[in-house]
Amino acid sequence: MTTREEFATLHGKWALVTGAGRGIGRAIALELARAGACVVCNDIDPRTATETAALIHLEGHTAMPYTADVSDRHAVQRMVDDVVAATGRLDVLVNNAGVEPSASILEMDEETWDHTLAVNLKAVFLTSQAVGRVMKAQGGGAIVNISSIAGVRNPLALRAAYCASKAGIYGFTKECAREFAAYNIRVNCVCPGVIVTPMTEAARRNPAIMERWRREIPVGRLGTPEEVARVVRFLASDEASYVTGQAYFVDGGKAMH
Repeated sequence: MTTREEFATLHGKWALVTGAGRGIGRAIALELARAGACVVCNDIDPRTATETAALIHLEGHTAMPYTADVSDRHAVQRMVDDVVAATGRLDVLVNNAGVEPSASILEMDEETWDHTLAVNLKAVFLTSQAVGRVMKAQGGGAIVNISSIAGVRNPLALRAAYCASKAGIYGFTKECAREFAAYNIRVNCVCPGVIVTPMTEAARRNPAIMERWRREIPVGRLGTPEEVARVVRFLASDEASYVTGQAYFVDGGKAMH
């Protein structure tokens, strides 16, 4: 029987995961580390970034926390420069950092819109540009962006800024994949559905919402961060060597047409 370890093709690679302090980002960082990667755990909160790195260390793998606001161009460039100075390379970038404020379009203030687009979408551009230059110089790499079914097929009520940002990631991924293909850099995105994370915690306490989700999701349950992380690991690995410009839905069938 083929073991999971035989598919762990990230040995010797360095990966940067943004928003790695909790939820899906933490699960991705752990999954990549278990697959053999050395992981830079980025988060704007130094405490959660350090916690994720510590969990990786406890399992006997290599990780380093890095605190940076990925919506800030200077902070991103400083982070990439520091990581490359310490490691010599960056083989995998996972753009996961995100926020999900709730506000109607008629009541939303400009600051909320700008902040959401900056963290969720602008940051993907900034990190892809900075890391992409490193990957081009070293001869290749893999970028995985975390979008959402909310940005592609299933918009969320009172989440216009979030939906717009995730739709932007979907479109950016495809053009980034087209441009970066010449440099042997693959770019894909993952679109999670309803996942058990801190972002969905409040909604999960509402029985009516939970019942509606169960009806809408063909497999009849919510997803886990680990299920998203396993798809990211595949796309980051050499197993996906002929996959680029694609969007993988991890949603239990919710977005099926």
